[in-house]
Amino acid sequence: MCTVTFIPTESGAIITSNRDEKTLRERAIPPKEYQIADTKIRFPKDPKGGGSWIATTASKIVVLLNGATENHIKKANYRKSRGVILTELAVAENTLFYWDHLDLSDIEPFTIVCFEHSKLVQLQWDASQKHYLEKESSQPHIWSSATLYSPEIRKIRRDWFAEFLAKKEQITPQDILHFHLFTEKENKDFGLQINRNEELKTISVTQCTYKNNKIDMNYFDLLDGSYEIAINKLVCLQTPMK
Repeated sequence: MCTVTFIPTESGAIITSNRDEKTLRERAIPPKEYQIADTKIRFPKDPKGGGSWIATTASKIVVLLNGATENHIKKANYRKSRGVILTELAVAENTLFYWDHLDLSDIEPFTIVCFEHSKLVQLQWDASQKHYLEKESSQPHIWSSATLYSPEIRKIRRDWFAEFLAKKEQITPQDILHFHLFTEKENKDFGLQINRNEELKTISVTQCTYKNNKIDMNYFDLLDGSYEIAINKLVCLQTPMK
């Protein structure tokens, strides 16, 4: 929920999300399919709030980042989890209509990235006002959470992303997964995979691939064997066949 990239492809798009979280927080339930109202939705579930930071339906990918444009002073309690807001938007029949009429009073600031029917939008709540921005879906994008990364650091991360893009003519899901796992890997404070004194870490990477009107989700829990699976997958795919 703290670093998100969007990569357009010939047949759709790739959206990848790093979740940076306190290590004392209860582990997420791995992705599975749920039925909410009349919609089937897949997401990893946060046991604490009951929501998620990333979810897919048959036609939609939605991703959450903490904070809006700037860091904010956190209150002790809020009316509803931002992760629940995300699942509500995911199953909404008309996403933007639901957003326009959604009551966000006493909800902590957040950013949501939504890709639906080839349209990419950024939805933000700054604790006082909603903001809507349509992004160019034919161009790559990166977001970093305002609660963990200062404007200066977000700029540095955008530069890393630009350098990564400049080296690739065509980007595969494995390429962008490698970017999320290993970019500036020695920089534990604001590299793509952080570890701040074993208290705040990148604990998972989730990748959603929209291809030929089908959405697939791959989830890598970095605190268990899925990390090794991701590494092995990358090694196999990047090793030339003899």
